[in-house]
Amino acid sequence: MIVKLFGAAGGEVTGSCYLVRTEKSAILIDCGMFQGGRDSEAKNLLPEGARPDQVQAVLLTHGHLDHTGRVPLLIKHGFKGPIFSTIQTLEMSQIILEDSARLQDADAERQNRKHWEPGKPLVEPLYEPEHVEKMRDLIKPISFGISIQITEDISARWIEAGHMLGSGCIELIVEEDGKKKVIAFSGDLGPLNLPLLRPFEHFQQADLVFMESTYGDRNHKSYEETVADFEQIVKDVSENGGKILIPTFAIGRAQQLLYHMAEIYNSGKIKPFPVYLDSPMAIRATEVYRNHQDLLDEEFQVLKQRGAFPVDEHYFISSPSGESSKALNELSGPCMILAGAGMCNGGRILHHLRHNLRDPNTHIVIVGFQSQGSLGRKLVEKAESVRIFGEEIPVNAKVHTLNGFSAHAGQSELLEWFSYLAPSKPKLALVHGEDRARVILAQLIEEKFGIRPELPEIGDVIEI
Repeated sequence: MIVKLFGAAGGEVTGSCYLVRTEKSAILIDCGMFQGGRDSEAKNLLPEGARPDQVQAVLLTHGHLDHTGRVPLLIKHGFKGPIFSTIQTLEMSQIILEDSARLQDADAERQNRKHWEPGKPLVEPLYEPEHVEKMRDLIKPISFGISIQITEDISARWIEAGHMLGSGCIELIVEEDGKKKVIAFSGDLGPLNLPLLRPFEHFQQADLVFMESTYGDRNHKSYEETVADFEQIVKDVSENGGKILIPTFAIGRAQQLLYHMAEIYNSGKIKPFPVYLDSPMAIRATEVYRNHQDLLDEEFQVLKQRGAFPVDEHYFISSPSGESSKALNELSGPCMILAGAGMCNGGRILHHLRHNLRDPNTHIVIVGFQSQGSLGRKLVEKAESVRIFGEEIPVNAKVHTLNGFSAHAGQSELLEWFSYLAPSKPKLALVHGEDRARVILAQLIEEKFGIRPELPEIGDVIEI
């Protein structure tokens, strides 16, 4: 049995995709897009060696684009097998992939309009909305903790990963030659104190483990300190005016921030001002959260009993249309605008940045991971100016980086998750992390558990 890596390896954080091949079966664990700029996005091809008509099933850890974004591409090229995951992941992935298809259509149209020359082929989107729609017919919802048969020789079980609503770690049990082998995929693990979501659970034994390492080189600032810093920014704008612009991932981070704003307003500490959710995708995702409150944590249930939810629509305002989004540029504040994309590589946030980066009364709050090459990374690294829509814009706004809001486990939490598997002495591959993060985490794991992790490259094959 072999596992081939098609992404999120070799220092690349995005593009998660693994082919598990046995004598009888071939399945994919995730099939995500590469993100972070043109160079990364150029890698968004069919996984080489994984013919869609020969892949029997796709198993998804969660709905984020870097784990699901190439699934419609598989469907475009003939995949007709089942797609297994939690119902929340399947609902979220539909929202994300519909948006992805729309953006690709728009990007292809723009490139053809500006750069096409006679005799050259037209640029085509990676896939069309129809391929996302066809995905609906293939989905097979699963429940946490229950083992299901995937193929003749592979069964699978999902447990809570605590990264986003419905996210899971996957355990594969493969039967070959009368023996059982266990492969564990961490997916993306959330920090143990992330609000709204239940904490990650553990597997107890494995022969091979693929573990994410996004923050393998450091721990986050304490969540309590991060919330205090966030509250101080909100207080400053409430008292002195200005705007807070938050480039936010529409699914997970947006709901997390809305939760904290509801918590702040419910406490009575700060005079409320309008909070605009300027993202059709985030608006739809928030509805999914409302429909699956049984998966939310105890703290949410307590706040709900206190009357913080549903939120006061006088202060929490959805901005679904392009016209309503443009109107936000006329506001002087105080106000907060949450808009995608989370890495500032597209979406409505670009228009808000273009209109407000020059203003020293604007606060840009970065609350998530920013890939190398992304506009968000440039802001984090204190660029004096950035290029948006071909225009060089000075960065006079205050840029705050609040890493403690991350939906990824920090170093100590990654070690804690693996500690339950370490006694079984599995082979361990560190993935989904930049090289510095992987190397530092590997050294710690070897010192702590006596296991030397592998640091695979894209295209590597691991055999057990």
